Amino acid sequence: MDNVLTSKNVAWNIILAFAGLYFLGVMVKALTQFIQLFAFSMGAEYTLEAVRVALFKKLHRLGLRYFDNTPTGSIVSRVTNDTKTLFDFWNLFLTIAVALLSMLTAFVAMLSVNVTISLATLLFVPVILTTTYVYQKISSKIYRTIREALSKINTKINESLLGMGIIQQFNQEERILGEFDEINDYYAQRRAKMININSFFLFPIITLMYSLAEIVALSVFGIETQSNIFVEAGVIYAFLTYVQNFFNPLSNVMDFMPVFQDGLVAGYRILKIMDDDRLAPQQAVDETAQITEGKIEFKNVTFAYDKTPILKNITFTALPGQTVALVGHTGSGKSSIINVLLRFYEYMDGEILIDGHDLRTFSHEELRQKTGLVLQDPFLFYGDIASNIRMFDQKISDEQVQAAAKFVRADEFIEKLDGKYHAKVSERGTTYSNGQRQLLAFARTIVRDPKVLILDEATSNIDPQTEEVIQNGLNQMRQGRTTIAIAHRLSTIKDADLILVLDKGEIVERGNHEQLLAQGGYYADLYQMQLAKE
Repeated sequence: MDNVLTSKNVAWNIILAFAGLYFLGVMVKALTQFIQLFAFSMGAEYTLEAVRVALFKKLHRLGLRYFDNTPTGSIVSRVTNDTKTLFDFWNLFLTIAVALLSMLTAFVAMLSVNVTISLATLLFVPVILTTTYVYQKISSKIYRTIREALSKINTKINESLLGMGIIQQFNQEERILGEFDEINDYYAQRRAKMININSFFLFPIITLMYSLAEIVALSVFGIETQSNIFVEAGVIYAFLTYVQNFFNPLSNVMDFMPVFQDGLVAGYRILKIMDDDRLAPQQAVDETAQITEGKIEFKNVTFAYDKTPILKNITFTALPGQTVALVGHTGSGKSSIINVLLRFYEYMDGEILIDGHDLRTFSHEELRQKTGLVLQDPFLFYGDIASNIRMFDQKISDEQVQAAAKFVRADEFIEKLDGKYHAKVSERGTTYSNGQRQLLAFARTIVRDPKVLILDEATSNIDPQTEEVIQNGLNQMRQGRTTIAIAHRLSTIKDADLILVLDKGEIVERGNHEQLLAQGGYYADLYQMQLAKE
């Protein structure tokens, strides 16, 4: 090398040859990097898409018990923020792969120059690995708190947006802002602590090890020179360059260690959902099980929530075409009967039969297709009127949509809208009145022609005038269908075939309206109380 570099021994043909080889190497490296970057980036994109879809699918398989205990903002954070971090984590493997290849190449070059010094350089690697291990132990806890703080931020934002009207009405802006500022400040403190740890553990350690390796190399070369072992300047320069090429990739990897550690924490949080066993109740599907009549039988059904008894030995039969009303104070178990019937929760003991088949033998599709649910607070999706009635099922024609709307008298206000059935619906349908949203929920149920109809105080959000208009429609809708109705206003279920009065998860009275009044018990007292208020 020295002979080539000295001016009197310049061999231009050799220099040009080296220049050509260098240029060729640069072009090959550029092409290789392009292919690697493209392949890893596309792989990361597909991985991100697959993970998000799998996570979203798993969320829809989880039971309501999971959502009862997990804030919405935390779930959103895992589907969005954590999966994006996992994407960055995947991309990091390209950097690691290139770094390992570069280190291996540099070390082979070092060995070709001086085996002893090269092996001595490896003594610094355990120090780096030990530092990395300590960093991982310390940083993993902090990154976990950072992720949890970010979830709390998302939860607070989601909660504030959903409850904005209440917040403003009760002058709670300052309190909410203070709570958000506290969470955000905690998040910033955790991030700052992580920056301090990164600054101490990562780049300085590599710089120190690199400097020590150079000192060792120069010292050994100096000793060899003092021992009358001639070492060319070009050899020393080349070796130090190889040492630099050995430690530079390590430095790059250390720079990305925060991303790596953050990715591990994000992956752990995602896997925590994927491995969660609080699934929606599973079915032992019998393909012959079909809901044809709608006869419902509860036989000594018991249900507990977190070991707290909710339903105790519930027994009743609802024949096709009959209306069974559930009455009782809040917490008496009315909604729980609906929840176990719709398989939102798993009951512990007893049997639930529909048309003689065990409830667990119906497929989810069969059960949901043949049961119609109208909630007290109906939920509308972003889209238009027609899509909310057909619930985005394109098999349901426009004629069926319009017929269902007309059946429940929803067409009277729909026809007055700009766009009519194509009128826009904002998120949660907030631009429509409670009564209008409830009418759309009725139409949504009717269009599917269910065998079993479930009404959760379906007329509670309807004004008296509108209630009178649709009550006849409800009566017609119940014909030929088994109807389970939760009622708070007893005047709406006077014509029910069977009224079950619940208290603390038990049926304490049963009969029709006249029979229960004649008994002069719990139901009679409740009815007289409501009658006096009206």
